[in-house]
Amino acid sequence: MDDLFDATRNELELSNVILSITLDEALSLCKARQLESARERGGVFGGLFDRLALRLCHVIRTIKDHGSNFGTLPNVTPLDPANFRGTTAQKISFMSNMLAKVVFHQRTRFFHKLYSLDEIIQELQDEARATVAEISEGPPSVLNRAWQELEVLCYDLNTCMGETTVILKSFFCALPSEELEVFRQKLVSLVPALLTGQPRRAQTFHRK
Repeated sequence: MDDLFDATRNELELSNVILSITLDEALSLCKARQLESARERGGVFGGLFDRLALRLCHVIRTIKDHGSNFGTLPNVTPLDPANFRGTTAQKISFMSNMLAKVVFHQRTRFFHKLYSLDEIIQELQDEARATVAEISEGPPSVLNRAWQELEVLCYDLNTCMGETTVILKSFFCALPSEELEVFRQKLVSLVPALLTGQPRRAQTFHRK
């Protein structure tokens, strides 16, 4: 479990680091008024944003699928709207938080949080694609604003990555050892790089 968790986390963090570097370069180019160079970064950023978003959705849906089939359900805390910066992510997380506190019991709360994260990520993808298209097709005057908008979307995607990692760790704490191989096969079929990863063993999980 430690190795699979570390490999999954490292895969997500690597994608996030590359995305963040591309964003920082584009923001620096905008600040230096090198707008055409900043425009050229748009397509690269869009592909990297989609890559991380898809990996996050794969992990979330694998957890959701296994939990539905085997009944493995960890405790989760509701999403906090204060951890997001964009309007869409804040709105979805606010509704999720409210419903988790006043309506849902533990099982429903777990699946609803996964659903809400999946929904936020897909909305972030849609907004990022639209903004990247604006960078590609719009006048130079829109570039600085557009990259600032992408910075907010990148921040919220990073928040989703943190939430997904926490859920995965909690899921492993609740996962019976006899279910590990089934879950591993599902996860690596979606993220094949996990098959060859040799992660650093960071910590040991303790079941409660």
